[in-house]
Amino acid sequence: MRGKVKDGATILDAARALGAGLETVCGGKGTCGKCKIKIEEGYFAKYRVNSSLASIKAIKATPEKLISKTQQKQGYRLACQSRICGDVVVFVPEESRKGQQVVRKEATARKIKLNPAVRKYYVELTPATLHDPLGDFERLQAELVKKHQLSNLTIDYPVLLKLQNTVRKENWKITVCVWKQKEIIDVEAGKRTEGYGLAVDIGTTTVAGYLCNLTTGEVLATEAMMNPQVAYGEDLMSRISYAVKAKDGLKKLNQVIIKGLNEIAAKAAAKEGIKRAEIIDMAVVGNTCIHHVFLGIDPAQLGRSPFVPAIHHSVDVKARDLGLKIAAGAYVHVLPNEAGFVGADNVGVLIAEEPYNQDEMVLIIDIGTNGELILGNRKKLLSTSCATGPAFEGAEIRHGMRASAGAIEKIKIDPETKEVQFKVIGDDRWNTEVKNIGAKGICGSGIFDAAAQMFLAGIIDKSGRFNKKLDTPRYRVKDNEPEFVIAKARETSIGHDIVVCQKDIRAIQLAKGAMYCGAKIMMNKLGIDRLDRVILAGAFGSYIDKMSAAVIGLFPDCDPERVYAVGNAAGDGARMALLNIDKRDEADLRARQVEYVELTVAPDFNSQFTKALTFPHAEDKFPHLKHLLPEL
Repeated sequence: MRGKVKDGATILDAARALGAGLETVCGGKGTCGKCKIKIEEGYFAKYRVNSSLASIKAIKATPEKLISKTQQKQGYRLACQSRICGDVVVFVPEESRKGQQVVRKEATARKIKLNPAVRKYYVELTPATLHDPLGDFERLQAELVKKHQLSNLTIDYPVLLKLQNTVRKENWKITVCVWKQKEIIDVEAGKRTEGYGLAVDIGTTTVAGYLCNLTTGEVLATEAMMNPQVAYGEDLMSRISYAVKAKDGLKKLNQVIIKGLNEIAAKAAAKEGIKRAEIIDMAVVGNTCIHHVFLGIDPAQLGRSPFVPAIHHSVDVKARDLGLKIAAGAYVHVLPNEAGFVGADNVGVLIAEEPYNQDEMVLIIDIGTNGELILGNRKKLLSTSCATGPAFEGAEIRHGMRASAGAIEKIKIDPETKEVQFKVIGDDRWNTEVKNIGAKGICGSGIFDAAAQMFLAGIIDKSGRFNKKLDTPRYRVKDNEPEFVIAKARETSIGHDIVVCQKDIRAIQLAKGAMYCGAKIMMNKLGIDRLDRVILAGAFGSYIDKMSAAVIGLFPDCDPERVYAVGNAAGDGARMALLNIDKRDEADLRARQVEYVELTVAPDFNSQFTKALTFPHAEDKFPHLKHLLPEL
């Protein structure tokens, strides 16, 4: 892949412009080290280019923890910190290449009462004559009142433009699409009974769309992709920073997600054999930052205390005003936000699981790039948010990566021999069953397993420190830091061992500690000391091992039989809002009834967080895990 870029552009900018996939977890800040590349030296006849390190200028010095001095002498640099000032040939190592994300956001089976915002009505009009020259729209209005008791309807302007040709196409027989019994948003010649809607969950990392039949409620097609905004930053704060500081940053972030949604709509429609223009309604959820960028709202205030969103209430916007290419008059319903960092996606989870209709004390954990928690029952509901995903999704893990082919997703460690078995995405076999399984890194579910298995096997203690007395070649100290080998070089596709080091364990502790701390502070606020149920929501929550999560202390003690995953509940909430207009009202009502808890201002935050760093916790008891945990 080759191309021309502006003088002074970074290699990361060039990669984005040319469509070359580079990992960029920190959004180009030079802090994650994932966009490591190598500058080739010499003349390349194939390209007629003289390539040299002299053609690169560093924005800032690269810390040795990201690229060693030896590697820097060999020509390795960070793409985000290297400006191009001449011809250059760049080699991208395997571990720096952005793999195709495995998107696991299938729709779950839920009973949904049908009451869509858009309904279809068929009428047969009396043809106009010289003796009865009433306007086509007024003629249509009268017939809709007479046959369907629909009065005072307005008509969308682009629909009005095609009305005359449409009514005459099939001898004055016409089907109208009516939004919320208020507005005609589309007209079709003849009798058309099937209506289609699209529910979308815009996640920080992945986007999922569910094409639904508005008449039957059936999910006809599911289409998903990696969120294209990832190229501008993995986490929300990186994207907010990009939107605020980069030239046309907000515009670029908005345009790439709109383009992505148009692709999802087109692919889902093609699967069902319909046109994209036949999609007549749409419902969208996403966190508060995603919500603002999707609507073109400046997210700057979300990054500044007191983190206030532009709007809490739900909104209905014409799809065409957002650049979405579905039916010309269709609306997009965007669910409400709860707080600065608890957005419409969490409201989707809320209306899907309905803890406000239950007596049991329920903790709902939606683990994504941001961790969001809901705790309570019909008496009172609390919610909070904490940054966990960057570690769980590999951002702060030496060999961490997304859930793509080659990622280690399941790990078992023999407590006696300390030998490791693992599976990678894309292969059902264990590493012990194949000569080279081609591991590339460790994804979120593997990270959970690694921490839990290392703790249970005595490789690390409850404080997270490595056991220095380990008698196994998998344990070693490198550059004064202990590490444990998960995959040996011969089992990988990157040419060197995949390890979990002390800093990785610390990152996991900080992430899981934040989640536990959030749950504990909310429990204390409600005056409870036990949980009846724990629900793991989100695609990530569905693929982590619940026992691994419990062992490391992701949440307070609960009967394992009462801990379960519910899949993409945020997407299910979007689907419910698409298929039942009452759920939209319910979302607005319940979003305002949930009390948001800002963890950082809680008086016991520091002490609770510190205690939660220990595996599984410094003080709390875990009777349901007693048979698993080592004697402490």
